[in-house]
Formats: sequence, C-alpha cells, structure tokens
Amino acid sequence: MTGVDLHKEALRQQLLLRALWRDARPAVVSGWLRDGARAPRGLQAYQAHAGALAERALAAAYPTLQQLLGDTSFAALARAHWHAEPPERGDIGQWGAALPGCIAADAQLADEPYLADVARLEWAVHLAACAADAAPATGLERLADAEPAALWLQLQPGTALVRSPHPIVTLWHAHRSDADDRFAPVRAAFAAGSGEAALVRRCGWRTEVLALDAARAGFTAALLAGQTLAGALEAAGDGFAFEPWLLDALQCGALAAVAPHPITEPT
Repeated sequence: MTGVDLHKEALRQQLLLRALWRDARPAVVSGWLRDGARAPRGLQAYQAHAGALAERALAAAYPTLQQLLGDTSFAALARAHWHAEPPERGDIGQWGAALPGCIAADAQLADEPYLADVARLEWAVHLAACAADAAPATGLERLADAEPAALWLQLQPGTALVRSPHPIVTLWHAHRSDADDRFAPVRAAFAAGSGEAALVRRCGWRTEVLALDAARAGFTAALLAGQTLAGALEAAGDGFAFEPWLLDALQCGALAAVAPHPITEPT
C-alpha cells in the first residue's frame, strides 16, 4: 500500500468514526467508504452496535473491573465512555486508555476509590500483553567495567509500575484464583489499609503482576524514569540488594539493555 493509499485509508477511518457519532454528514462520508451506495444502511448498523462494541472492547482490557462493577454497571460505563472519549483510530483494541482517569473523576464512583487504580493496573497489563516479545539483554559486560553513574538499565517494552494506596495486586490476583477463600486476603488487606506497588512485566510469553516492596518499587520507578543506575540505587535506599534483582531480571528476561546513559553535557 502506497503512502497516498495509507493516508486515504486513515481519512476513511476517521470519517467513519465521526459518522458513528453523527459528527459528519452521511453524504460526505459515503464518498470515502468502499461501497458508497450502502453507506447510510451500513452506518445505521454501526451506530446500532457501537455500544456493544464498546462494551466488548473494554471488557477485553478491563476484565477485573467488569467483575467488580457487575455486567450491567460495566456496560453502562462502557457506553458512557464511548460517548465521552470516542475512538480516534480504527483499531478498537487500542481504545480505552482514558478510562482510569474518567473513573477517578466520576462522582458516582467516589465511594470506591480503588477502582481507578485497578483500571490503571489492568490497562498496564493490556499494554504489556500487546508488547513485542523480549530480546536477550545486551551490554551486560558494561556492569563490570563502568561506573553506575554512567549506566542506563533499560527494561523491556511493556514494563510498568502502578502505585496505589489500595491492595490492587492482591485484588487482581484474587479475581484469577479458584480458591474458596480467595477474597480473604483482599478483605484483610483493605482492613489493614495496605497499599501496593504493582510491577507489570512480560516474562517470556506470560504477563506478570507482582507486588513490590518499597525498595524495589523505588528502584523500578527510577529506571522507568530514565535515571542512571546510580540514581536508581539511591532511590531504592539501603535496603535494596542489586544482585538478586539482576538475577531475577535476567531469568525473566525483564532487562532489555545496559547502555551508556545519555547525559547531556552543560553548555
């Protein structure tokens, strides 16, 4: 497909999305659709099924949120979100990133403040599942002959850290367990007011969600922010052991590269 064809296809998809929300006249849109004669009938069908499409798309990315809200409430949330934040591209699988922010701002959900953080965690899991497969780490030899202040440890695509004052990792895992008492740890964590820092990463073909202690969370946050190895070690504090972290990262394939840090020299 040529560059011109790609541009026309992008315009066609944009106009179709606009037409779904009646933001473009059918006569304008029909000229860009592949079968202009059937455009009005086709658009009516798209509009009739848009709500169901929104529900299916968000349920695929936010299954735990759907369980927490219940099918009816989740369906209403999905349809409202489609109207408030309609897709901007043709790939519906890439839509839904704004949902956590919308949940946090929704006064009707204010009594359940953990829902927004659960949604943030689930979107991170969704992105990690879609990330490219990890390649073997490169530049490991630099750890032996370079100062930490000159090194940059790059994590694999899809790695994310979600911090919350709520036990989001415990809750997320409980919804994937078949144990009879799977929600007992969730109740205990909420009763204790326990917050959790969730690490989301690809480990081979699997997506993992792990609860990190304060030291590992500080180290991971610093790496994701692009700090040097020295800066990440400082952020982790005295209770952090680098060697076990490195062994785990290599065994899981979570480390992408050890590279010189792109420090900009002052002018």
